[in-house]
Amino acid sequence: MLLDMPSMLITDDDRDFRETLGGLFEQRGFRTMLAEDGQEAFEIVQRETVHLVLLDMNMPRLTGLETIRRVKQVDAAVPCILLSAKMDAALAEQARQACAFSTHAKPVSLPEITQTVSTAMRVTYNWPAA
Repeated sequence: MLLDMPSMLITDDDRDFRETLGGLFEQRGFRTMLAEDGQEAFEIVQRETVHLVLLDMNMPRLTGLETIRRVKQVDAAVPCILLSAKMDAALAEQARQACAFSTHAKPVSLPEITQTVSTAMRVTYNWPAA
């Protein structure tokens, strides 16, 4: 499946962080949607086409893990990338069991997150690297 303009949902309760990432990925050819918590992210996934979800672990209403589990019920194929300032082996394993594409500790570097997104899009949709 070739995507002209893939859509990415960025979910983080830190407004500056999600807006910065949104601008960054728009420059790389994504249509970005922003959510401030997991519940809002889940509502967006239910009504919009979302090709990739990038989300924080610790948020109000639904955690990143809870959100991944719900997103996967709507669309099992969509890659979800979990970020957390408290990433450890136990959380990474829980994310793997929830079928997360990958996990990253915050703060995440720009090359690291763009490479992971690129890999997820290539593996899932055969989308060419940006």
